[in-house]
Amino acid sequence: MADTAKATIRRARREDIGAIIAMLADDPLGGPRERIEDPLPQRYFAAFERIERDPNIQLVVAEDGEGAVVGCLQLCVLPGLSSQGASRGLIEDVRVASHCRSRGIGEQLVQWAVAEARANGCKLVELLTHHTRVDAQRFYERLGFARNHVGMTLRF
Repeated sequence: MADTAKATIRRARREDIGAIIAMLADDPLGGPRERIEDPLPQRYFAAFERIERDPNIQLVVAEDGEGAVVGCLQLCVLPGLSSQGASRGLIEDVRVASHCRSRGIGEQLVQWAVAEARANGCKLVELLTHHTRVDAQRFYERLGFARNHVGMTLRF
């Protein structure tokens, strides 16, 4: 890994929403789903407020040494009955700013989420990645994740 950077991981704040949406939109799959406007659509802020109120969801960002938001992810702790009532961690929306990739920031974010899920009593951690994201699949496998499910989606 070239130019490995140590990022600071912290809970996202309202003022981070623009940077988070920009990272979500910065790829062929996310671009059509997101709306980058000035001002941002109010629905992003309403969603952020719902996330903030939910004790089972953590939206976090990675900051570089200068305080710029360069990565993000969302960790959901889902209680369940299967596996003897085990909770599971669900990692979603892992993104690193395009100019900061291959510096270890994504790995640091995912390792943080795994440790946080474990600390919250989760017995496993899951994530989904689109079948076209071959580089992401290799990245997650390198971090110890195994392919073992088929993801299905129904969009409205």
